[in-house]
Amino acid sequence: MLSVEPEIRTRPEHPVERIEGDPSRGLLLICEHASNAVPEDLERLGVPEREFSRHIAYDIGAAEVTRRLAARLGVPAVLTQFSRLIIDPNRGKLDPTLVMRLSDGAIVPGNARIDAAGIAERIRRFYVPFDRAVDAAVADAEAANVRPMIVTMHSFTPFWRTIARPWQVGVLYDRDAGLSRLIIEALKADPAGLCVGDNQPYGGGLPGDTIDRHATARGLPNALIEIRQDLIGGPEGQEEWAQRFARILEPMLHPPA
Repeated sequence: MLSVEPEIRTRPEHPVERIEGDPSRGLLLICEHASNAVPEDLERLGVPEREFSRHIAYDIGAAEVTRRLAARLGVPAVLTQFSRLIIDPNRGKLDPTLVMRLSDGAIVPGNARIDAAGIAERIRRFYVPFDRAVDAAVADAEAANVRPMIVTMHSFTPFWRTIARPWQVGVLYDRDAGLSRLIIEALKADPAGLCVGDNQPYGGGLPGDTIDRHATARGLPNALIEIRQDLIGGPEGQEEWAQRFARILEPMLHPPA
């Protein structure tokens, strides 16, 4: 059974959480689906409260793994503080799934009749601040004469409909698979005997997504990490996976400034 972390719905004043770290270490962590928060004025998008504990609202466990990993490595991180049901910052602006009207069987009434002006307002309010925070973090690394690796942290459901997903973790990539291949090989060598997805459970090529906009466009090394949600639903699993990725990534980083 999936062990889900405590309810995290909040109403933050800013749509982005930025964790400070040493940009000269050469790694930027990103968590695009960190939160299930919806500001009060959006009235929960008309979605029943119970739906906000599901993956349709956020990536269960991914935020805390990101925070713990950033702290262990002393690197910066950018996390959203709004639900993906409002708008998905891991989509291009023209992607039809940018604002979901129906998500895994759940109707999103607050999105059902949203028009171009409404989408533009959500882009201004949520999507653009996220992009600017990532741009600023990359600029910090470049100011330290470093071209940073960009690693984005996600989680996936143990089942797709009725089909069990065998992977504990997946590493996704598009055109530049260099960093992903190193991470995949390190995960396969883990003594826990992990089942590692190579561009699974999803394909990594998504035009306009975070990696495309912020890493591929700049020619920066990158990888998208997917951890199965039942493994990181609580603090013990979150710490275990943060430690695991810290061991993998630490040798790839510059020494602390």
